[in-house]
Amino acid sequence: MKLSKNTLLIALLLVSFSCQPKSKTLKELAVEPIPEKVTYTTEELQEYETAYFASGCFWCVEAIFESVNGVKEVVSGYSGGPEKNPTYEQVAYGRTRHAEAVEVYYDPEVISFQKLVQVFFGSHDPTSLNRQGPDRGSQYRSIAFYKNKEEKKAIDDYISLLTSESVYDRPIVTEVTKFEIFYDAEDYHQDYERKNPNNSYIRAVSIPRLNRFKKNFGEFLKKDVH
Repeated sequence: MKLSKNTLLIALLLVSFSCQPKSKTLKELAVEPIPEKVTYTTEELQEYETAYFASGCFWCVEAIFESVNGVKEVVSGYSGGPEKNPTYEQVAYGRTRHAEAVEVYYDPEVISFQKLVQVFFGSHDPTSLNRQGPDRGSQYRSIAFYKNKEEKKAIDDYISLLTSESVYDRPIVTEVTKFEIFYDAEDYHQDYERKNPNNSYIRAVSIPRLNRFKKNFGEFLKKDVH
C-alpha cells in the first residue's frame, strides 16, 4: 500500500525527537517493569543463522526484529563502512561511513531469510534517502546486507516485487550490500527500548514504530511480545 498523508504528518511531528546523541542518555529510570527476555550464550547462538539490516536508529530496529517469531537474539551495532572499531559517537555524528545496524540471530526452521527481508521492508520507509523519521544522515540509511548469492537474490526479487506492485510512490533507495563485518554497539545500547520505555525518543518514535509493525505483521509475532 502507498504511504498515507497521515504517515508523513506523523514523521513531521516527530522531527523534534531524534536518535542523535543529545537525546540518548546512558541511564533512564523506567517506572514500568522490564519484560523478561530469554538469553542465550555465545555458544548457543552459534547454532543459528545470522542476517544484517540497517533501517534507521538501531533502538527501533532491534525492538522490531526482537518481536519476530523465530528470531533468537538481536544485537545493535555498526556496519557498512570501512573504518575499524567505530564508536557510537563517531557513527552518530557521521564521522564514519558506517550505518546503525542490527545483527539478527534466527532459526531458519521457524523463519526464513526471505521473511526477514519482508520484515525489514515492512518496518521502515525504504524510499527515504539517508533518513528515517526524525533521524537524518547516512548513518540512518536503509541497507539490506547479503552474505551469499541466494540472499542477494531474495532481496533483489522482493525489491522488484514491491516496485512492480507500485507499493510506494517513490523509488526504493535501499542499498543492497555484501556483508563484510559487524561491530557490536556499546553495552548500554543493547535492548535499549525494552529497558528504557520512558525515554522521550523511545516513547515518541520507537514504540509507535514497533506498534505499527505489530499491527501490520501480526502473523510474524512471538506470542509473548511486549
